[in-house]
Amino acid sequence: MTFISLVAALLLEQWRPLRSGNRLYGVFARYVNTIAQNFNAGQYRHGVISWLLAVVPVALATLIVYWLLHRVSGVLALAWNIAVLYLALGFRQFSHFYTDVATALRGNDLARAREVLTLWRGESGHELTSGEAARVAIELGLMRSHRHVFGVMAWFVLLGPAGAIAYRLAALLNDRWGAARDAETAAFGAFAARAFEVIDWLPVRLTALGFAVVGDFTGAVECWRGQARTWRVRGQGIVLAAAAGALGVKLGGVLHQHGSLEYRPQLGELDADEVDVDYLQAAVGLIWRALVLWMFLILFGTIARSF
Repeated sequence: MTFISLVAALLLEQWRPLRSGNRLYGVFARYVNTIAQNFNAGQYRHGVISWLLAVVPVALATLIVYWLLHRVSGVLALAWNIAVLYLALGFRQFSHFYTDVATALRGNDLARAREVLTLWRGESGHELTSGEAARVAIELGLMRSHRHVFGVMAWFVLLGPAGAIAYRLAALLNDRWGAARDAETAAFGAFAARAFEVIDWLPVRLTALGFAVVGDFTGAVECWRGQARTWRVRGQGIVLAAAAGALGVKLGGVLHQHGSLEYRPQLGELDADEVDVDYLQAAVGLIWRALVLWMFLILFGTIARSF
């Protein structure tokens, strides 16, 4: 059932993608905003209570519905799995941004690429060079593929639909509350950031391992071991460092933005290639090969359990 659910959900998501601004996400956004308005008094414990109120009821309801449907019919339980995965997965929620950037850069339309990146990441990209725009697009694509695909799949395999939806909600709360900068909101969102770090501990390593297996394994492992800890968020560093080594390119590094230079750690081997527009397609290939690998392993595990 796990393999069939994933295949069906991935095909459905490719055929009729659910945009990030859809009605269901809007309902959840209003729900968590209401929780934050009522419980955010600038203290850590309020963030704990709010996170539990936002995630646990939804995950528990998902589990109860699955259990009830499974008792009635395996087909109904399968349909529920597919529906939950359709909501939790999101390949097409970011791929159109990536494609637009690639198309613009291939057409030497740097202004358009900057506009798309600004919209995609919610931060100005109007000073990026062509190489920097390609590098940022690859980094965003890799991290979004982890958050929207591989992380959700990992927890679905481990805990079923409740695991998939809990991971997705934890990622959303980390983005909303955990990334806060001001002192009051930071204290409230600290638990959301820490909770997601714990929940994402295994998925980031599985994603990085998948990139290593389908790419340059030695380069990926060496960059992962030596460079991941230099990134501000360790989980992101693991995924990006492994991908840089697997692709044989340099990620991270200096960016022109906000009227100055932003210095970020360099990821990738010293003699690796600088990113250009051609590597945008190479990164897509890496993600798809990793997905095929994951699906093969899940199928193999499903068959093995049946004997």
